[in-house]
Amino acid sequence: MASSIVADRGEVAGKTKPLTKQDLVASSILTDRGEVAGKTKPLTKQDLVAYLASGCKPREQWRIGTEHEKFGFDVKSLRPVEYERIAQLMEVLAQRFGWEREYERENLIGLKMNGGSISLEPGGQFELSGAPVETLHHTYAEVQSHLRQVKTVAEEMGIGFLGMGFNPMWPVQETPRMPKAKFEIVSEYMPKVGEHGLDIMFRTCTVQVNLDYSSEQDLARKLQVGLALQPIATAIFASSPFADGKPSGYLSYRSQAYLDTDEDRTGDLPFAFSDQFSFEDYVDYALDIPMFMVIRKDRYIDCCGMSFKDFMNGKLPNLPGEYPTMQDWEHHLGSIYPEVRLKRFLEMRGADCGPLKRICALPAFWVGLLYDEESLQGALDIIQDWTEGERDMLRKKVPKLGLQTPFRDGLLKDVAKDVFQLAKEGLQRRGHMESIFLDEIEETVNSGKTLSEELLELYNGKWGRKIEPLFEEFLL
Repeated sequence: MASSIVADRGEVAGKTKPLTKQDLVASSILTDRGEVAGKTKPLTKQDLVAYLASGCKPREQWRIGTEHEKFGFDVKSLRPVEYERIAQLMEVLAQRFGWEREYERENLIGLKMNGGSISLEPGGQFELSGAPVETLHHTYAEVQSHLRQVKTVAEEMGIGFLGMGFNPMWPVQETPRMPKAKFEIVSEYMPKVGEHGLDIMFRTCTVQVNLDYSSEQDLARKLQVGLALQPIATAIFASSPFADGKPSGYLSYRSQAYLDTDEDRTGDLPFAFSDQFSFEDYVDYALDIPMFMVIRKDRYIDCCGMSFKDFMNGKLPNLPGEYPTMQDWEHHLGSIYPEVRLKRFLEMRGADCGPLKRICALPAFWVGLLYDEESLQGALDIIQDWTEGERDMLRKKVPKLGLQTPFRDGLLKDVAKDVFQLAKEGLQRRGHMESIFLDEIEETVNSGKTLSEELLELYNGKWGRKIEPLFEEFLL
């Protein structure tokens, strides 16, 4: 959600006008260079809290930022696309459509235009991070335009793109590596803290929506709903039943992989359900998460497992005597992967990627729930007596059972129907005729049958237990 986080558009809690430079200096939030005002002064916890508080925006400034990833493959061999061809594709996109290039050393690693960006994930997943937009119609137009541009160039190069939550065929060892220094550092660390860290890096694709909040209290309510209902989104959007060329035994293997990936930085956030939840609570949580790296003059310094608290005290082993900037804090927040992540906006992170209409259905689902006061309160009423144990159970069982997961006296699909109705009504009350974007998932909710289950039926029937037809029939 690129331009929703820059300081010159940010709002401090309680303010109704843009921040001035004096505001930034006073509160030690970012300057327009992404550094701490008064650079020689060490950051305090209050500075870190103020950073999150600066994300507060009045309702009229709330925006929708949608991100999605997709797998590129050679249409003849069905093999993954190496970096050189992806870089060529980006170069043609830049020349033909006017994208601005971004480099790391001599390597083209991204593009940006009008608040949106295209970037590469570790295994070559091609990601669009959309600009903050006002309505879901803008989201649909943005995604459709992006896919049209990419497909036009990709078809000329013999490249196709697949929208699924988990790579259906290629093992980690056969997945190309993208030439970004941070990926090298993280890929060395991940196998030390979980069985599936490299799978998450190299073999998953997600769609997520980034949403705003107006106050600390508004954030708390949205965070609680987002965390509690994330397994329902996981179930509804499940589209990753395959791994290594065969059924994995799960409907969302992407979500299953997260269950054994660095438990320090993934999962639920039980502290968010406290009646006294505050920005400071999230800061305390984030400070306890081990670091990945620090960036200095385009150089990535491996700090895996080290403490940001030590960094704030000038005692980081790899940078002794040096203190973090607010940009370091922003990067650290981005290295945390809970089901809902807080930066200066909220990221809903639980869904597999899918076809175009499902890419747009995901933001519709959460906008309907979280951007309408009546629906938000209705969702809070649904989850208000759910226990931490029940939330944990759903997170662990949904990847395998989807909407058929037993919950209390029924199935998760029964709760999903009520939640879906709240989302639909919330969109209708927004008055932009946006509820049409939920049409793509309505049958899934009503039947309890996910896209993954439909794919498995095709695999066991029409496809003759072969994975190859997937690449043709589910081409983005």
